[in-house]
Amino acid sequence: MSLLEPYFFDGSRKCKMDELPTNSKKDKVKKEEILEKFQKNLLLLDELQNTFYSYKKEGMILVLQAMDAGGKDSLIRHVASGMNPQGVHVSCLKKPSEEELSHDYLWRIHQNIPRRGEITIFNRSYYEDIVTAEVHHLMTTYPMADRVIGGKEASFIKKRIKQVNNYETYLYENSYRVVKVFLHVSKEKQKERLLERLDIPEKNWKFEAGDLEEREIFDVYMKKYEKTISETASKECPWYVLPADQKWYTRYLLTEILIDQFKKVDAKYPTLSKEEEGMLGVYRDRLMN
Repeated sequence: MSLLEPYFFDGSRKCKMDELPTNSKKDKVKKEEILEKFQKNLLLLDELQNTFYSYKKEGMILVLQAMDAGGKDSLIRHVASGMNPQGVHVSCLKKPSEEELSHDYLWRIHQNIPRRGEITIFNRSYYEDIVTAEVHHLMTTYPMADRVIGGKEASFIKKRIKQVNNYETYLYENSYRVVKVFLHVSKEKQKERLLERLDIPEKNWKFEAGDLEEREIFDVYMKKYEKTISETASKECPWYVLPADQKWYTRYLLTEILIDQFKKVDAKYPTLSKEEEGMLGVYRDRLMN
């Protein structure tokens, strides 16, 4: 936990974004060494996930949140490459559809909860229904009764935070591990990446005009995330606020988080009964003959 400790939040302290780095300078690491460790971590992840998949007694949910151009897509692509795709699922949540809005906001989440032994990575999550809902004052746009949306927005958001805390506790108590990661990208680096989407033809498809509007309230989002992370971090379902300006460092830190979680599960390969072990010789004979 040495490198991860400054970025780890389990409810014992408040998250303060302006005190957290967005790059690796504070950790005084060397890029070459980190890249080498990252490759070793991918090999270890493959081994640990294979055991986890066979164990089938716990499931894992990785929540990724970030501002636009925070690096979620490339992070998933590079880190997931070290795991068996058969046991890893990615759920990319967009703006809720009309069908999704006709249900409670956790409805579409629960449909994507993995089987035990598998991992679901949420590229954006139910935290959009707290943070974005508050930033854009969406409460009164929801098709719900006045007893729910007719009061003060602060009360509405407070209830959602309570609901999310209860939901994550429910998942943990049903043998799921929920790990939440916020990619802390600086406003300067976000500008650089958004410009790349405009200037590099292969990246044009990533650009959305709405990204510029969201950028104008970047600081508002940071304050809301800061508050939400502080109020939803727990020992069972912690948050990590990772520096995201240097993708190579973010990727390495995420592998460290996943390795730590797999080790906490302490999965073991299933063992055969004495009767099943006794049949192995019989099966071998059949194959040889």
